[in-house]
This record gives sequence, structure tokens and C-alpha cells, in this order.
Amino acid sequence: MTRAIIIGSGIGGLAAAIRLARRGVCVEVYEATDKAGGKIAERNFGGFRFDAGPSLLTLPELVLELLDDDLRFPIKKLDIITKYFYPDGTKLSAFSDVPKLTAEINEKLKVPKDKVNAYLQKASTVYDLTADLFIFGSFHRIKNLMNLKALKTVLNVRKLQAFSSLHQFNERELGDKKLVQLFDRYATYNGSNPYQTPATLSVISHLEHNMGAFIPEDGMYRVTESLMQQAVRLGVEFHFGQPVRKVETANGKATGVLLDSGFVAAEIVVSDVDIHRFYSTLLPDSKRLAKLNKEERSSSALIFYWGMKEVSTELDVHNIFFSASYQEEFDYLFRKKEVFDDPTVYIYISSKYNKTDAPEACENWFVMINAPADVGQNWDEIIERSRFNILEKLEKMLGRELIYNIVNEEILSPPEICKQTGSVNGSLYGSSSNSRYASFNRHANFRKDIEGLYFVGGSVHPGGGIPLCLSSAKIVEELVEEQLLSNRHE
Repeated sequence: MTRAIIIGSGIGGLAAAIRLARRGVCVEVYEATDKAGGKIAERNFGGFRFDAGPSLLTLPELVLELLDDDLRFPIKKLDIITKYFYPDGTKLSAFSDVPKLTAEINEKLKVPKDKVNAYLQKASTVYDLTADLFIFGSFHRIKNLMNLKALKTVLNVRKLQAFSSLHQFNERELGDKKLVQLFDRYATYNGSNPYQTPATLSVISHLEHNMGAFIPEDGMYRVTESLMQQAVRLGVEFHFGQPVRKVETANGKATGVLLDSGFVAAEIVVSDVDIHRFYSTLLPDSKRLAKLNKEERSSSALIFYWGMKEVSTELDVHNIFFSASYQEEFDYLFRKKEVFDDPTVYIYISSKYNKTDAPEACENWFVMINAPADVGQNWDEIIERSRFNILEKLEKMLGRELIYNIVNEEILSPPEICKQTGSVNGSLYGSSSNSRYASFNRHANFRKDIEGLYFVGGSVHPGGGIPLCLSSAKIVEELVEEQLLSNRHE
């Protein structure tokens, strides 16, 4: 039986384990930490439960298709995806239903419904032209570029909006400053700057508004739990607290991995670790590392998990409090490598739909701001200053005192993200997408010169975020299937 070793158990690693096990491959997963899930984790303290990382699910079928029927969990389609708060007091609910969304935007911002519909249609076109080639397939392989779908993408390249920044595109198509800021925010979904990233990223607004935003009824951590259960059911063997020290190769083939306890042989090795760390420690390669180091790192996050002794009536599950100086905020993040003093604040309250996540008459506030990658900043000072700025901002915009309602608190900073998840510099998505070539520069899911070595996760093709990590596992499954078929015919 063919043996595969998967390094890391983030969502990409878990999905790869399930897919390969279903193919009859004997799969073992080696995880450096004591639990699976990577960034899709949870925190429990003081009677509160928090989803520690991702808080929204798009393309949920990519998760559900991995699970047996009895392991599929109930998901809720959000009526209001996000509630937006602007510095001038404007409040806007971004409904998942497009007619309700356009009506809300027309009422609050006086933007014609047709203009919003036209924008979402263009975002839909971008998805239709890019999904098969850039999301669900590997354009690093010649055969995937030699078909009618790829030809259609090339012939319609101008419709990909790759020659404008997301902000330029949004300004041109939407006009209204508040609405532009709302759609600019989607750049942060893969840790990028809307003033630099190509407008192709408008595809994210299509996923949320045209296809729907969802959440597991028991919280995001249910994704990790269900995938773990499925993998174990299929016979996948997990080794926690056992970091891989090195990937071994010989004669152009992967041969296994080196652990503290010795060598473990395998014909297939799948890495679900940050690609920077892979080439600095697991398979040292100075040339590849030098190339990666030229790429700008994605942003990180500074998160406060607040157990709140209150039940807010003005907040929804997902809430955004915008900065008054959005462009300056991104300048701080990517050029100055600092946290802006008027940050955009995101609040996720899972107890709004799952009452067991907080004690009675309480709520669990996941409070996050964008942060730069860790390059040695004074994070103790940044945390203290940012906590003050966040509270001051929220209290001003909500018109009430909050500080004394915080009864429990934990904090997650970029250095801790790096320590807990292995994401180099605490960057949540590997490299940023702050150039029109960023998608092409992402590491492929395979090595042409090393048979049996594959890559999944947010730092490689097709990119960061749950759907793309799951897609990377699907691509690797197809690549492994081709390898096994080829070996049988030798």
C-alpha cells in the first residue's frame, strides 16, 4: 500500500489526509503542536467559548463534500453578513440577499440599485473566468493551460480587472466613498492592501453576496472537529507533538521525513507548513528562500477575546467599525509596519446565534484589528496602545462605556500567531497579493524536480482562506492520483 506523510494538520492538511485516505493511501499526519486545525481553533475560559481564528464560511460545499453524511454539520446562512458602522454615525447592514442589500445601500447611501447590481455582476464574471484555472486547478501545469476554459480566460483578460487596483475599480464602479470603503475591505480577506492589490479580488464580494456567507451552527471549530473525525474514521493516523525536522529526498523522489525519533519512509510527502519555513528548515533551499523573501508578507492580526457582561442590541454576529482614514491605515500596515491609531475594528459575536458560547446575560466579543507582519516591533507597547484606542473608538461610536463590561480577556498577537501556527512573521496568508503578479508567484502544489512532494495550505497556490486551502488539497489529490497511475504503468 502506498504510504503518505502529511506535515501539519491545518485545514489543508486535514483535507489532504481525507482525500488521500479515500484513494486507498495509508496516511499519517505529523503535527508539531498538541491539536489539529491550525488557525481554525477555539478558546475556552471563564465560561466563554471563542472561535479563535476564521469566523465565516464561503463555499461550504468544499467542507461538506469531504464528510460522510452523519458527520455533516448544520450550517446557517447569514441574513446579515456584516453590520457596518462609519465614523459619521452611518450604519449599514450588508444583507446576503442581493435585493435587500441594494435596497439598504440605496436607502442609506443613495447609491442606485443598478450600480451595485452591475458591480456584483462584474465580480461574478471574474469568478466565472478564474475559478477553474486559478482556484480549483493548477495553472502551473501546461495541460491546464491548453484547454478551452483557459483560452476563454485569456481572451477575456480585461474582464479580470487585473490592471486596476481594487480601490481604483471600486471608485470607478461605485463612486460613493462609504461604499468604496466597504468593498475595499475585501482585500483584507487575504491580508492585502486594497490600494495595491488587483481588482480581481472583487471576486470575494461575489462569493459572499452572490453565493452566500455561512457559519456552522456550533461555531467554526466544528469544521476542524468534523474533519478530524472523518480522517480518523478513514484510518488516518495522527501524531501530535511530533514535529518533522527534515524532508528526505533521493534520486529526484521524496523518500520520507526525519523526526526526532528517526526516519519514517513514505512515497508521498505533503507539506502543510508555511512555505518560507519549509525552505528554511525542512528542505533548505537558499535560492527558493531568497525568491520568497522578495515577496511582501501579508498582514497579520491583533485579537482581543473579551468576555462581556452585557447583551448588545445594536450589534450583529459580524460587525465592522471603519477607520476615518482607511488609506493611511493600510500605509501604516504595509509601509510603516505599524498599527494605526484609528484602526478599523472587527467584532465577531458567536453567542448571538449560539447561546452556549457565553454565560447568561453575557456575550463573547472577538475583537480584531489588522496588524503588520512581525518584524521585531514592540508588541507589548502596541497591544497596550491598541487596546486603549479600540475601546475609545468603540465607546465613542456606540455612545456608551464598555471597559467595565470586560470580565475576561485573552490576547493573540502576531508573534503568538507565529508560535502557535507556524505562520512566518505571524502573516496570516503567507505572501500578500499586493501586485498583479502575486497569484502567479505563489508556490505550486508540487515540485517538478521531486516526485512525490506536494504542498497545501494558505502560503501556496491558490492562496489563503478556508476555500482556497481546501482547494489546494483537491489539487494535490489529483496530482497524487496521476503519480500513482503513472507508477502502476512503469
